[in-house]
Amino acid sequence: MADHHVVVVGGGFGGLQLVNDLKGAGVRITLVDRRNHHLFQPLLYQVATTILSTSEIAWPIRHLYSDRPEVTTLLGDVSGVDTGTKSVTLRDGNVLQYDTLVLATGATHAYFGRDDWAPVAQGLKTLEDATTIRRRVLLAFEKAETALDQAERDALLTFIIIGAGPTGVELAGIIAELAHKTLPKEFRNIDTRKAKVILVEAGPRVLPTFVPELSEYALKALNDLGVEVRLGKPVTECTAEGVQIGEEFIPSRTISWAAGVQASPAAKWLGISADRAGRAIVEKDLTAPGLPEVFVIGDTASVTQESGAPVPGVAPAAKQQGAFVAKVIHARMKGKTPPAFKYRHQGSLATIGRSAAIADFGKIKLKGGLAWWIWGIAHIYFLIGTRSRFSVAWSWLWIFLSGQHSARLITQRETIADEK
Repeated sequence: MADHHVVVVGGGFGGLQLVNDLKGAGVRITLVDRRNHHLFQPLLYQVATTILSTSEIAWPIRHLYSDRPEVTTLLGDVSGVDTGTKSVTLRDGNVLQYDTLVLATGATHAYFGRDDWAPVAQGLKTLEDATTIRRRVLLAFEKAETALDQAERDALLTFIIIGAGPTGVELAGIIAELAHKTLPKEFRNIDTRKAKVILVEAGPRVLPTFVPELSEYALKALNDLGVEVRLGKPVTECTAEGVQIGEEFIPSRTISWAAGVQASPAAKWLGISADRAGRAIVEKDLTAPGLPEVFVIGDTASVTQESGAPVPGVAPAAKQQGAFVAKVIHARMKGKTPPAFKYRHQGSLATIGRSAAIADFGKIKLKGGLAWWIWGIAHIYFLIGTRSRFSVAWSWLWIFLSGQHSARLITQRETIADEK
């Protein structure tokens, strides 16, 4: 067994790419994650909106490396890092010694100082988050079917999504399709087509990271789906009864949060500087300042491109960083020093609903059906395993042809927030 021990914390896109590319490097690897599965986050909203099941976008990490004897997988939660002793401490008390440490611990929801909104405005970062949103959406229709009070019924049939980035836009579009196209024939006491889907964005346009032309197309596509888009005013209060936008209070029993993220506490563990989102500010080779044996990648890291713009927190960027760190480790094992990390932008994609999407590849910008097909093919390509690719492709084809969502099961008990 190799003497050099690489500890990787986080089994997301960056962490897995790193472990994959370290095959044959002659190092011993320990991969730690607080969950036992790798999650394909770009399709998480489709679990939340009844299109896909959890098993179609997540895979057990142990199974992925069952044929790699140099890789040890641990289910654990890191509580701290001691760079002096080169050790990582887990919450269960276990301590891991490392020669090289890679922190790829991702990010979670950020409520801009209003963490009291979290119980009622559900974020979307994990499978648990997705199934919670799915349960709340489906329960809202079920409760509206039996509600005797019209005001309560209206509140149950009002779905509010806060934040008009890709996740918010995708959630809003699919919930609108679910209400207006999939469910109408299944209820007798309510007309699901009268449901309101409201997308709230404090900024001046939806999908602000895309060029204005594509943002305008996305706004029109959302309107065509029946989504009511509120721009230019932030949410100032969020309760189990609804949200406050400026002077207006909108009653709603189902609120989803897609407005901000906060990095893991990796910067605090290492005692280094972080940006406003808590991401560790790293060197050009993705190492922590003054700690050449510690790398920080993915949503946990703040990385600047040559142009001065930050590297976006997207899956392709994390994968590129994981691959780069693997090259650095390979080179160091041979006594060499690789060049600085360079991010290669591969394009931006977002879907608004069935047959509506936008794609920005720099000089080439697409919208509509062609962009939707490119979006779908790209996502299927990056899924792990033939079974998952076939299953997701079949689910999408079935919905495209029939308009029916197959994953409409309420499988969890209600929480306090659901009961209100």
